[in-house]
Amino acid sequence: STQCSPVREGPACGHAWAKMPLSHSAIADSGATLEPGWSDQSVAGLRCDRVTPLPGISPLLLHHIHASCLYTDPDSCRGRCHEPYNKQDECHCNTKCEKHRNCCEDYHMHCSKEGFSSSHDSITNEELLSISEQLFKVDHNKAQKSDITINPQHLTSSAETRDKEDRSPEPLYTYVNEKLFSKPTYASFIKLLDNYQRMMGRGEAFSAEQLKEQENFLQEVMKTELMKQLYSFLHKKKRYSTQEEFVSDLKEMWFGLYSRGKDEGDSSGFEHVFSGEVKKGKVSGFHNWIRFYLLEKQGLVDYHSHNYDGPWDSYPDVLGLQFSWDGYIKEVGSAFIGCSPEFEFGLYTLLLCLLGGHQLGIKTYTWTKSTYGNDRKYIATAYVTSS
Repeated sequence: STQCSPVREGPACGHAWAKMPLSHSAIADSGATLEPGWSDQSVAGLRCDRVTPLPGISPLLLHHIHASCLYTDPDSCRGRCHEPYNKQDECHCNTKCEKHRNCCEDYHMHCSKEGFSSSHDSITNEELLSISEQLFKVDHNKAQKSDITINPQHLTSSAETRDKEDRSPEPLYTYVNEKLFSKPTYASFIKLLDNYQRMMGRGEAFSAEQLKEQENFLQEVMKTELMKQLYSFLHKKKRYSTQEEFVSDLKEMWFGLYSRGKDEGDSSGFEHVFSGEVKKGKVSGFHNWIRFYLLEKQGLVDYHSHNYDGPWDSYPDVLGLQFSWDGYIKEVGSAFIGCSPEFEFGLYTLLLCLLGGHQLGIKTYTWTKSTYGNDRKYIATAYVTSS
């Protein structure tokens, strides 16, 4: 049984509703504590009557699946063409909206016969599950079970996550087969990690060499079967006309600079999600296992505890964790462990996750204070969650 729970209204979030299991807190899972400028794609525009349950899929997982950017904002027709009238909608996308003068502003762009959001181009829950499983299966560069050994140690309670105590005397990683890092996608990914100033409010400036490193990473991931399948799926759904368009958009959405602090261009999706940032004395973002391992090895990251531990039957799996970075605290974090860079990059781009029946999801947020191209949005953050 589920119920619709209203969450915070505001200029960043709009009027949003989330489909929540009765046993879970609507506040905890709806992103109600978003900072100004963040748009919660995991709840915006959803209603209970829009969610089609699938056999064996939990309501919470459906909530995460609907976090995808391929679903619409409440004031847009993207993905909503010809849907039934509902008085709760802010605007409408059915064939009668023109007569009643209540169409969304982008109705003609998305709902014409050529529009990519028309019914034959829409993306169903089944398709979302299918493509995510395909990406999981073709992650050929992921770690094998013998490649990584971790030592999670203390399992913390929710009450302990914010007390900044280090309850694990040993490092998280006992062993990592660093031969993984010689693979082209790993090597090109690692070169990107030190290209950023972690303190928010300090503008980023890339050298010609660093810009070339971005290009090289995109070239390497696009050679993989995983990213080729992702592009093929999005191409068939008319999200992109050519691979060149897709790669260009990947560069802008992930590496394009925007402002979180006072300085122009002090942040990007890649910096926040993979490299990590510091704001007001706390770690922000930093959801990548490779980054964590490399900094822990240097003595710059101190693992404290974990609040969720995956089954570890194979990689990738998920760990919820607490740690400090040069003394700056990450109270509640999460990361895929053992996945390849292209898996995480591709899956976050798709903004959904279903791994072989594991009840996992991804929360995604777009940056709303600035855009690029044809009003497209940068990635603010993306991270794996667990039920």
